[in-house]
Amino acid sequence: MKKPRRVPSEQLRFTRVHLENWRNFTSVDVELAQRVFVVGPNAAGKSNFLDVFRFLHDIASVGGGFEEAVRRRQGVSKLRSLSARKYPDVVIRVELAAGNGESWSYELALGQDNQQRPKVKREVVLRDGRKLVGRPEPADDEDPERLTQTYLQQVNENKSFRPIVDALGSVRYLHLVPQLIREPDRSVGRVNDPYGGDFLEQLASVQDKTLQARLRKISEALRVAVPQLSALELKRDNRGTAHLRGKYEHWRPQGAWQNEDQFSDGTLRLLGLLWAVVESGGPLLLEEPELSLHPEVVRFLPQMFARMQRRSGRQIITSTHSTDLLRDEGIGLDEALLLIPGPEGTAIKKAKEFREVEDLLEGGSTLAEAILPLTRPSRAEQLALFGD
Repeated sequence: MKKPRRVPSEQLRFTRVHLENWRNFTSVDVELAQRVFVVGPNAAGKSNFLDVFRFLHDIASVGGGFEEAVRRRQGVSKLRSLSARKYPDVVIRVELAAGNGESWSYELALGQDNQQRPKVKREVVLRDGRKLVGRPEPADDEDPERLTQTYLQQVNENKSFRPIVDALGSVRYLHLVPQLIREPDRSVGRVNDPYGGDFLEQLASVQDKTLQARLRKISEALRVAVPQLSALELKRDNRGTAHLRGKYEHWRPQGAWQNEDQFSDGTLRLLGLLWAVVESGGPLLLEEPELSLHPEVVRFLPQMFARMQRRSGRQIITSTHSTDLLRDEGIGLDEALLLIPGPEGTAIKKAKEFREVEDLLEGGSTLAEAILPLTRPSRAEQLALFGD
């Protein structure tokens, strides 16, 4: 009998997020489970919610930083909620916990100076409720330029809360665009591209023995969705560009090999998901993983995520519109977050906060049937009249 893999007790996961004036969200505070499904209508803020964790990752990661993270998002004015009053600060606070019970909190309030440069207005770090960092500090008052950087990005300042830095740096966002994977010069200038620009180069950077083991495992799973696919291998062409080849079984006795430029969108997207499942790492952010996949494949994604979490303890936060994905009976009411747009910004509520959802589930409805009507546009049926 196989022993269950031990998840490191020091591995941190997000347990709560608090936002003020961040894009769609004027004020939200919500607990996060180990597995999270974010549901809401178009433009409600699903991508912007995931971007909170990407933003902190960009600050903490090597080669990133506070100013660069804000620049990538076109400045503080683009981050600030349109519902904010009198240009108040943008506030992000995340709470994290380790398997050994240790708790952490990181808070960043940001604004901009007279030259429209991003400025740290407040930075607070707590460990088990004890304050380790509280900015502004006297040194910040003496030298305001210090407030153009967070302590997340400064090695000499973050030693006392390095676990938070490591956890934020380990966040991975994945939203593969098949066309980028097929692009011949896809990897030029791209590093760890979440949209797949250097996806095959990422695979090629893995030690060969590990790569082969993962590809064998992935090809076995892929055969469920693509029955003709019998094997996968990674090869470099004469220019040194990495290519993924798949062996397809059909009427030819030996089958035939095809490169990634001949793979379907669904095959490439599922391959990317499976790769994320077999690799280890920190919290994983998935944007609409159901795209291009057959409904019967989508149905079993939540179970696949659950199995991965039992193996690695990796937290998964997923945005979705999919009825098929939300049909899974194993999704708990505390795992589903509903985004509800309003005149003062988008609110976030757990499915368990709606009594009607529990009543519908008790009556035999699926989770999808219970929660998707709560997030549907109020006049969606009028689209049918377009063109009259």
